[in-house]
Amino acid sequence: MSFKKIFAAVDDSELGQRVFSQALELAVGDRAQMMLFHCVTVNTLGEVAVPIPVDLGMNVELMDRAYQAQRLRQESEIEKTSGLLKNYCDAATKQGLQVEFDCKMDGDAGHSVCEAAENWGADLIVVGRRGRTGFTEAFLGSVSNYVVHHASCSVFVIQDAQPEK
Repeated sequence: MSFKKIFAAVDDSELGQRVFSQALELAVGDRAQMMLFHCVTVNTLGEVAVPIPVDLGMNVELMDRAYQAQRLRQESEIEKTSGLLKNYCDAATKQGLQVEFDCKMDGDAGHSVCEAAENWGADLIVVGRRGRTGFTEAFLGSVSNYVVHHASCSVFVIQDAQPEK
């Protein structure tokens, strides 16, 4: 089976590098196009942003500062991620591949991966699985599980060498 458009969901972790390497190997073998993708989520930023109504007595100036600080963290994370994706992109380009990259800010990475892959016309998604189980998976969710069950194309899941518990 050969693929023409390979969509790789990557990040800056060791698992993300393995996902990229495997997607690159497949793309080189098939002379496929590649899309490198990362979704910046609330979990990535390390906090939940919940708007607090002003009528609850909150100081508008303090709220404005908090929102500005969160926006700066988001912009910084997107800039960092864009640099990472550009590095991956450069490595794939050196292999003679046609490659693009995209970064989205969204609360649901699984949905974003499926939507972006479908919009791009991918025929394969390569995604990592951290191996979360039990309460951790129920609480944090599983991007790979969502993608496997909702993608409009084939999915190749790369298992993390050190599964989370």
